[in-house]
Amino acid sequence: MSKTTNTSNAGNTQVEALFTAGAHFGFVKSRRHPSAKPFIFGVKNKIEIFDLEKTKDSLNTALEFVESLGSRNAQILFVSGKNEAISAITKTAEKINMPYVAGRFIGGTLTNFPEIRKRVEKMESWISQKEKGELAKYTKKERLLIDREIDRLRVFFFGISPMKNLPAAIFVVDAKKESIAVKEARKMGISVIALCGTDNNLNEVEFPIPGNDASRTSIEFFLQKIAESYKAGQLKKPATV
Repeated sequence: MSKTTNTSNAGNTQVEALFTAGAHFGFVKSRRHPSAKPFIFGVKNKIEIFDLEKTKDSLNTALEFVESLGSRNAQILFVSGKNEAISAITKTAEKINMPYVAGRFIGGTLTNFPEIRKRVEKMESWISQKEKGELAKYTKKERLLIDREIDRLRVFFFGISPMKNLPAAIFVVDAKKESIAVKEARKMGISVIALCGTDNNLNEVEFPIPGNDASRTSIEFFLQKIAESYKAGQLKKPATV
């Protein structure tokens, strides 16, 4: 069998996997952002359908970049506050030891990182003191207030504890919903990889992946591919110039 045939079969298999994951579903035409038009194959039951051949190509471009990040152990910040994505974002990031925001992205996380880092360190300090029993010196009321502060800080900052410096890239599910994260990343010169529904502006993302960003199955599929590519990159040595 020729190399061309092998490549073709691999491409077909990838498109089939995308289809099985439901990656082809977009939204109604009235929600479509103009930048998504080249990636639309057609309409079914009033829902626009992605051209999965183009989704496959965009995905592979993003995965090549992610693999290059893995080859140098560069950090990726995973971001999404969508209910369908929160669990998958958390599991994927933890699987490859990456920071994440599985919930509301706090403005300034990237553009005012030193201040954010102070809050993270405050949280880590309180948690450490509690685990060591060092909060016994406080009154019962003070300990209750400290516990509440720990819980509050955990909600916003626990996922980014591993992030000691700005990440090399961010991965977001739904660039429109996570517009603040995308804008901050672009301002700081951080590469953006994003799973983008038909209502997203793909021109605002360096590595857009046009696909279903509203289905748990689809989101999990793309996140799995990101994790696999990062791990593959870790097994390689960075290319020398």
